[in-house]
Amino acid sequence: MRRVAVAGSARGQLFHELLRTCPADVELLPLNGTGDERLDIRDADAVRSAVAALAPDALINAAAWTAVDRAESEPEAAHAVNAAGAGHLAAAAAAADAHLVHVSTDFVFGASDGRPFATDAPTGPLSVYGRTKLDGEQRVREAAPEAAILRTAWVYSSHGQNFVKSMLRLMGERDELGVVADQIGAPTWARSLAGACWAAATGRVSGTLHWSGAGVASWYDFAQAIRDEATALGLLENAARVRPITTREYPLPAPRPAYSVLEIAPSAAALGLQPDHWRADLVRMLGELA
Repeated sequence: MRRVAVAGSARGQLFHELLRTCPADVELLPLNGTGDERLDIRDADAVRSAVAALAPDALINAAAWTAVDRAESEPEAAHAVNAAGAGHLAAAAAAADAHLVHVSTDFVFGASDGRPFATDAPTGPLSVYGRTKLDGEQRVREAAPEAAILRTAWVYSSHGQNFVKSMLRLMGERDELGVVADQIGAPTWARSLAGACWAAATGRVSGTLHWSGAGVASWYDFAQAIRDEATALGLLENAARVRPITTREYPLPAPRPAYSVLEIAPSAAALGLQPDHWRADLVRMLGELA
């Protein structure tokens, strides 16, 4: 039986789905600190000791600072987790001869020519969050050259807080919602992302990979689909009307990429998986809530 350590919070969407989808031939080892406390990945010595004690065959890093807008005002805090912490985990994994799967983000990209970003496309993050995640990628490559760096986007699940659950709440409270229609990406169910992580970890797949749901959508398209599918499942009654707005009409502290679709076909082939369309995954996730 293979032993796979997982770094992250039990409150996290991906960590939760990794627990739920652990393969039968894998022993999942939550990477904890002292006692049952969450490991502080900012502490290099604590990380090294924890990984060495578990001696895993692989390590999945599902730990991250994901408060994108708060990172603009707290850059050092975001950097300590997303960059320095990622480097600590990579160094510890390399020392223990454990294959590392590090989860990253579409926010490492900036300007686009309107085509999906290949894994080797030039990066150019627009936000503090994106810069800290890119720094984390670089530290992982330096410390653990054989690691898998798995970029993803627009993650949601039935667990924790995310866009889908926020939309469901607001649609039940309001008569009308304005949702940004000029940012394009691909929603990703955390269950699907967990499957990609397991494939990379157990198959010891290396290099930079991309994973998301198949297809593309704007946030407005995504919200409309949430409204329609949730209504059909009986999760909403008299749901709010969804109105398209521009990014300029909904300013946020952290700039978002206007187009951040990831090219996923080569990575899917490397992982031996085929992503489902994002809307099909959305229906499955909403079915859990129903």
